[in-house]
Amino acid sequence: MPNYLVIVESPTKVKTVKKFLGKNYNVLASNGHVRDLPKSSLGIDIEHDFEPKYITIRGKGELVASLCKAADKADKVYLATDPDREGEAISWHLSKALRLDPKRMRRITFNEITKTAVKASLKNAREIDMNLVNEQQARRCLDRMVGYEISPLLWKKIKRGLSAGRVQSVALRIIADREEEINAFIPREYWTLDAEFQADGEKKPLTAHFYGDSKGKIEIETEEQLQEILKALEGKPYYVKELKTSERSRKAPLPFTTSTLQQEASKTLNMSTYKTMQVAQQLYEGIDLKNGGSVGLISYLRTDSTRISEEADQAARAYIREQYGEKFVATGTTTENRNKHAQDAHEAIRPTDISRTPASVKPFLSRDQFRLYQLIWRRFAASRMSPAVYETNTVKIANGDYLFHASASKIKFAGFMTVYTQDDEKKLENDHLNGITKESRLSLISFDKEQHFTQPPAHYTEASLVKTLEELGIGRPSTYAPTITTIIARHYVTREKKNLYITELGIAVNDMMKEAFPSIVSVDFTANLEQLLDAIGDGTIEWKTVVRNFWPDLDAAVKKADQELEKVKIEDEVTDVICENCGRHMVVKYGPHGKFLACPGFPECRNTKPYLEKIGVKCPKCGGEVLRKKTRKGRIYYGCEHNPDCDFMTWQKPSDIKCPKCGGYMLEKGNRLVCADKECGYVMPKPEKEEK
Repeated sequence: MPNYLVIVESPTKVKTVKKFLGKNYNVLASNGHVRDLPKSSLGIDIEHDFEPKYITIRGKGELVASLCKAADKADKVYLATDPDREGEAISWHLSKALRLDPKRMRRITFNEITKTAVKASLKNAREIDMNLVNEQQARRCLDRMVGYEISPLLWKKIKRGLSAGRVQSVALRIIADREEEINAFIPREYWTLDAEFQADGEKKPLTAHFYGDSKGKIEIETEEQLQEILKALEGKPYYVKELKTSERSRKAPLPFTTSTLQQEASKTLNMSTYKTMQVAQQLYEGIDLKNGGSVGLISYLRTDSTRISEEADQAARAYIREQYGEKFVATGTTTENRNKHAQDAHEAIRPTDISRTPASVKPFLSRDQFRLYQLIWRRFAASRMSPAVYETNTVKIANGDYLFHASASKIKFAGFMTVYTQDDEKKLENDHLNGITKESRLSLISFDKEQHFTQPPAHYTEASLVKTLEELGIGRPSTYAPTITTIIARHYVTREKKNLYITELGIAVNDMMKEAFPSIVSVDFTANLEQLLDAIGDGTIEWKTVVRNFWPDLDAAVKKADQELEKVKIEDEVTDVICENCGRHMVVKYGPHGKFLACPGFPECRNTKPYLEKIGVKCPKCGGEVLRKKTRKGRIYYGCEHNPDCDFMTWQKPSDIKCPKCGGYMLEKGNRLVCADKECGYVMPKPEKEEK
């Protein structure tokens, strides 16, 4: 009987795959990569055409030896690492580390860990795709060059232990740019006007929103403008000018890609991108269903495609037809404008078996596994279902030349919403317009007028950052979660609730990167580079061409920055705080979380204190000094020195200039000062002395 060896990436797959293949198949795991560039050096031979110097990863010598022994005994070796670029590279490294004979070695991939998929992969065994391997080599070399060349400059400029990355540096800049946009935002006043009417024969009142006049929509920008409108409405009758009933349909959502899964899991399950991918990996690799054995519940989790196999599509439609009826089955396929950056290498993320409902597998899943599987199952089922149909009623109410609009909507046919709903449907105030006719007499009950101020752009969340990275073509499905995890772990960014805030350390790193390496943190440059790397995977560009073209500019920028950094010697800032242990003036130092006070007598004196930076502004509540502080996670805010006795606190930097309109304190917003009291809303240019 022939003896075959199958090598997978993860040990958790071993048992499942072996069960599918039988006794003459030996299944072992590589535990990810077995070879990599050395940690102690750049690992790329610049003088010899950028040849990578791969070594066996420390601690994996015994594993490689055992895999070698098993491979020598096997008649054929199947490399079954993950079905992506990284998996292709791992298979290639395995072939080199195990010195496999190309005649006895084949590459197999399966998009889902099911018996059908695993067996089918053996029938479609192929050679290693060197285009994908070379794309991964190019990415690894570029990332190594950026990290190993720029990181030492960050150590000199700011502090040791920092890092720069080809994708993480751009992600940090995107967050920093948004923070600057928020800080410079000037709120604009506007008003809304709602009217409540009573129609003859109707029990419930009707709420309508001011729209404008016969010429079009009118934005109410000031209270004076509002009063003019109210005055014009006085004493005139209200009547139904137009009544319209229509139907609208809402298309079923597309099945999940990596990006949309991370976004939806963040919004609905409050899962971080890292947690989402961790749990999805568990669902993909296999869950022990007891009598059913261990089986993968979802298809491969790293994908940018919404494509579904014909077999899975037909199975889903048959299930929906049986469970819900023929009218719930989609007549066509929901499509979208394909992202120009998408590779479409794999199917969308879907359950491997639509009949394996969340309820049926719940006893075998952890809480997080169940919640994520349920989300994936419902989204996929919904994607094969009919659109939801709404009946919408709209009414235009006139008073002279002015118009108010009211609308109501109800579901006529639930369609896909039977299994999947999202929270982005606009809620309507009225559900009872059916009784309104053009002859209805309307009586005004009251007006509801309210002042508002425009809001600044929202801080990025993990979900919105992933969406932005994808839209800009920065990174790929496999890099979103590691990128966000890295910038948080380095304390460049802090996460509070769901929002991401740049820290003081992140600002310092971003400022240096923008000054010394503008192309590295350029969104356009990075997106174009991603396309070049994708072209390597397509076989249209030779991988070393990209590396050869990248290195000279990087090398020149590093040398230039190194010279400039040497000219700028950063001395410790001496303060007037006296060390109570030795009497020296304490100095400002930088730590992982930003500034702190330390005794210059180190190591003889190791005294340290929190750094409390005065900004030269008196507290508007008690007259004490306002200090620049930071939360435990590193976000900057301003508070009173007498805290907790005084609770003054603001996220924006306060000014010592009083508001000329109300006498309150003002906040710095870019080159302007804005009254902290939104009811006042006074705005003025920042005086020159403030800018200095």
